[in-house]
Amino acid sequence: MSAQRATLAAVAARAGVSPSTASLAFSGAGPVAEATRERVFQAARELAYAGPDPMARSLRRGQCGIVGAIIGERLLYAFRDPVAVALLDGVAEELTALGTGLLLISGDADRAGPTPEQVSRMPMDAVIFATCGGDDDPLLDHFIGREVPVVAVDGPHRDDVAVLAIDDYGGTLGMARHLADLGHRRVATVTLPLRLDGRRGPVDEARRRTVAYSDARLRLQAVRDVFADAPAVEAAANIMEEGEKAAATLLDAGQRRPTGIVAQSDLLAAGVIRAAESRGLRVPDDLSVTGFDGIDTGWLDNRVLTTVEQPVVDKGRAAGRMVAEFLAGHRPANLQLPIQMRIGTTSAPPPAH
Repeated sequence: MSAQRATLAAVAARAGVSPSTASLAFSGAGPVAEATRERVFQAARELAYAGPDPMARSLRRGQCGIVGAIIGERLLYAFRDPVAVALLDGVAEELTALGTGLLLISGDADRAGPTPEQVSRMPMDAVIFATCGGDDDPLLDHFIGREVPVVAVDGPHRDDVAVLAIDDYGGTLGMARHLADLGHRRVATVTLPLRLDGRRGPVDEARRRTVAYSDARLRLQAVRDVFADAPAVEAAANIMEEGEKAAATLLDAGQRRPTGIVAQSDLLAAGVIRAAESRGLRVPDDLSVTGFDGIDTGWLDNRVLTTVEQPVVDKGRAAGRMVAEFLAGHRPANLQLPIQMRIGTTSAPPPAH
């Protein structure tokens, strides 16, 4: 009998069991004796039967077994970001235990994130906004309209999604106050990408009011609440090279050069340090630099970055557990995970001159 024509009923008949027992043998969802299970599998091998059709099983269960993860940048950048990788690893760990697959959906070179048209035909049981989260993202309305449950990591912040967050504002406020307490008065910030529209560069007041990503908006607000006139330059992606480019704009400002830079991620902070040292500036003697995330920065030559540590892998696991609650028919509560400041060796009082 060909593989195309083999059926579960034929396998059951060959094994001498009922179709329901054969089904349980394949699913592992019920009590089937090991000898019986092996007899079913042997019959399946003899008939070249690969197993129950997953699509048909999905239709019966009302679930497809796929959870989408929206990546707000090209995968090239996401996989170079230890925070994104650790977050997705934590999500995958939880979903694998559920027998659920994780589908990564990203943007392209022209758009930082997928479009509604791109995802319109993709079946999903739930979706995680993993490394993006604009409150005005049209993707959000698309999924809500399809009644696909949404878990939002650091946003979007809306009543119709389950939000998993950290204290972006409080963590960055602590970094800014730390520099103020050290005596810094000329402090600037290098921000994460702020919007889906792809525009990058200095952040003026008009642009500040249109920031879509809540984590970037809150971290920018925290710096400006301590240093009202702090210049801000937006990085094109959360990678070291973009932090270096953004820092160049600030460090080539002559007499207005900052004595401290608050970077919105550790990767951007590493780029800031690289830009400073390429100009002969010493960190922290000539320039203090702070980050956010608490990733391993072993490439900083035994220096310890002053930063905000967040539990990234646990964050991914928590997002996976929130998805599991949705799949079980429950609306998970919003959750905020703890963070902590780490004062390292990249911040010090400003130079005397």
